[in-house]
Amino acid sequence: MSGSILLVSIINGLLTGGIYSVTAIGLTLIWGVMGVSNFAHGTFLMAGMYVTYWLFVLVGIDPYLGLFGSMAFMFVWGWLVQKYLINKIMDAPHYNQFLLTVGISIFMENFVLFLWPDYRQLIVSYQNAGIALGPGLQIDLVRLLAFVASIILSMALYYFLKYTDLGKAIRATSQNKIGAQVVGINVWKIYMLTFGIGSAMAGAAGAVIAPYFPVSFNVGDVFILVTFVVVCLGGMGNFVGALLGGLIIGLAESLGTLIIPGGQKQLITFGLFILILLFRPHGLFRSGGYWQTQ
Repeated sequence: MSGSILLVSIINGLLTGGIYSVTAIGLTLIWGVMGVSNFAHGTFLMAGMYVTYWLFVLVGIDPYLGLFGSMAFMFVWGWLVQKYLINKIMDAPHYNQFLLTVGISIFMENFVLFLWPDYRQLIVSYQNAGIALGPGLQIDLVRLLAFVASIILSMALYYFLKYTDLGKAIRATSQNKIGAQVVGINVWKIYMLTFGIGSAMAGAAGAVIAPYFPVSFNVGDVFILVTFVVVCLGGMGNFVGALLGGLIIGLAESLGTLIIPGGQKQLITFGLFILILLFRPHGLFRSGGYWQTQ
């Protein structure tokens, strides 16, 4: 194995891990604040891809600018789903939440399949551009842009949650729902806001991968299980854990393809998942972080 191949694998793994991270951050935020395992999260990513695709096709908005439109759309969608569906069963057993979110996912997938049954590809002028790092060593520009956008969004969300009054209200709600209500925080509005933000992060992930990943109704299925592995690896509800967990899984998958065929890279992902459950069931970091589960 040459050093250049190893370096390319490491770089590609980190770039892919950034996408996993921004997707997992939205999921872990929803879990940490509300205790809801959103199995429709991957489908929200798919919806973000389609919003970005049509913004580009119909209006000509570059996908890395269109991500703001995707985030806005998915924020509103997440807000409505939380307000009119998930809020109704917040106190129900977790399997009810599981069935509801799976039902939402199936509905969204089949609705998109009915409208656009064929695979689509978003074509941008810089799709095949790359940045040369040395002889025979190049990284794709679209993957680099996706990684940079993911890290910027993750850091912006971290700042929002840590330093703004609204972010502190979200953290207070996650740590003690009753205490938050005592000091005047409307926890139901915080739940809707949180679910909207988590959905917007999934929409952003869908937007940044649209230039190099096929746009299809079932694309969410590719990401949802890996996203849950990332969340479990980092610690359920732990923001920093989700960020680092995504990078670790992306790196492990990329390096694993040097040993096993690329089509079987999920052996690495779910092998790590089994090891986590056996030896570190709470993840690499303390579950909850700033956001303690209820």
